[in-house]
Parts: sequence; structure tokens; C-alpha cells
Amino acid sequence: MCKKVEKFVKKWKSITTFAKSNLVITPLLIMSKFINEYSGKIDDRGRLIFPSAWKSNMGDEKLCFIIKKDLYADCLNMYTYKEWEEESERIKSRLNFFNKSHALFWREYMRDRAIVEPDAKLGRFTIPKRLLESIFAEKEVVFFGLDHKIEIWAKERFESQKMDAQDVAELAENILG
Repeated sequence: MCKKVEKFVKKWKSITTFAKSNLVITPLLIMSKFINEYSGKIDDRGRLIFPSAWKSNMGDEKLCFIIKKDLYADCLNMYTYKEWEEESERIKSRLNFFNKSHALFWREYMRDRAIVEPDAKLGRFTIPKRLLESIFAEKEVVFFGLDHKIEIWAKERFESQKMDAQDVAELAENILG
């Protein structure tokens, strides 16, 4: 499905290698950053529209995403194809597939994911019904930008998960010291 993305990445890798060998250091491939939150509605066919603000920030970059059920929350994680490759390689590099627990984890981690490509005109895309059901999304969702990925939440669940300021302050102190 994402052949154009794969071809693009290979092309830029070879150009980056050439540039480095000639001591030209320039950022040739810019990663998308997802900031803010946007509401969306699921239409009768189960489609969503990718937020236009993010779409315009991606420029000419091919819109191809991997959507995966989150391990800890009732939301979906949406990664650019490139970010997904990097994320899955980081995880895979920490595993030993001759260890049964590692092999079982990897298999389960790879479940419940899908490739989606918003159409060029409106940015519409379809998330498989089983994934929408896994987050209890029926009509409205929230796209929540987390810099390197997007979380997709059923609107009611997203609003109910918000922490109060005191809890966030305590969490920050415990984690960051």
C-alpha cells in the first residue's frame, strides 16, 4: 500500500548518504509534529476526515499512517509510516525472539493495527470497525496530537480521562523530580 512512501524514504536515504559524504549537512527529511487537538465525526460509512491543519503542515508528504490500539488506554495511536518504522524497530531491537515471552509480546503488539491513507481531496480515511469498537467510538472522536503521534479517542472517553492540575503537578514531580 505505501509503496510511494517506501520509495520516497529510500530515495532520501541515498541523497542523505551522498550529502553526508560531501560534508553537506542539511535536514532533507522533516518529521511531522502533531500539536493541538481536533474534533471529528464518524460518517455513516465509518470514515473520518484527517484534520486539515495537520494535513497542510505535512506539505507534499504522502499521507500514509499506521493505526494501532494503545496498550494502556482506550484510544488508537496513529503514526506516520516513517515514525511507525522507527518505533517498531526500537521495540524489536530490545527483543530476543528465542525467548517465548518476547515472541508472544511481539505477536500481540503487532495485532490490532491497520494502514490508512487519507484521500488527497478531503483527507477522508476509514478505520476498521473492530478498532473503532475497541475504543468505544460511535459518532465523535478527538484527534489528540502528541508531537510524534496522534491519539484518536471517543470524545466522551477523552474528556473523562483528563487529570486535574494537582494530579498533573504531583505526577510531574514524581517523574521529573
